[in-house]
Amino acid sequence: MSTIITLCTDFGTQDGYVAAMKGVILSIAPQARIVDITHEVARQRVGEGAFVFYSACRYFPVETIHLVVVDPKVGSARRALAVRTANYRFVAPDNGILSYVLRKDPPLEIVSLTRKAYWREAVSHTFHGRDIFAPVAAHLANGVSLTKLGEPIDDLVWLDAPQPAQHADGSISGHVIHIDRFGNVITNIPAEMLTSRRDWRVWVGNASVTGLSTTYASGEPGDLIALIGSHGNLEVAIREGDAARAAGVGVGAEVWVR
Repeated sequence: MSTIITLCTDFGTQDGYVAAMKGVILSIAPQARIVDITHEVARQRVGEGAFVFYSACRYFPVETIHLVVVDPKVGSARRALAVRTANYRFVAPDNGILSYVLRKDPPLEIVSLTRKAYWREAVSHTFHGRDIFAPVAAHLANGVSLTKLGEPIDDLVWLDAPQPAQHADGSISGHVIHIDRFGNVITNIPAEMLTSRRDWRVWVGNASVTGLSTTYASGEPGDLIALIGSHGNLEVAIREGDAARAAGVGVGAEVWVR
């Protein structure tokens, strides 16, 4: 049975970067099934990439190999990693890109990729995705164990992201962690923090809305709505519109719920 290898990057599809990575993988593990999660993460936005990757990777079959490259410090002293959890194996730079997924699916084994025998012979300082990460993912698909790929480590770089908070007066504060292509404002406030009632009032940017809706179709076209999205977090949306633009917010904006 072929092994699935997913790819998630900020490379876009205009250039040949993604195709080069796929070529390397298939040259080493021709049986691999490559699935694109996305290549449209905003350039060098590790936090955004971490959330987008987490929102998709957990729906793949157990034993999938996930290859993630959003790597602003490529060629620097930052480490390259392979990680094994109870469900998956991951190959990625050590920059926090795996933070969301590893908080839910804790690592059982982590190695720093130091064994050059499993890299391409010629390694570019600017394209570790092709020359280190892609061949390592392919070797994993061929049955190579993590222990052969590098030195074991027990420390990781984690995203320094603020967490939602419940305050003494009952209010909840959080932040915007993603704006999707529809302009929906996705926050880091999980549904579990909102179960006590449905008449919450949500403030984000210059917009506010009272009550939690069930679907994007609630209300009339142009109405601002708050709801629990498919990620399980509070979202603010506009029916058939762009909530982020209307509220004047981007990633990192503060959100209040009272």
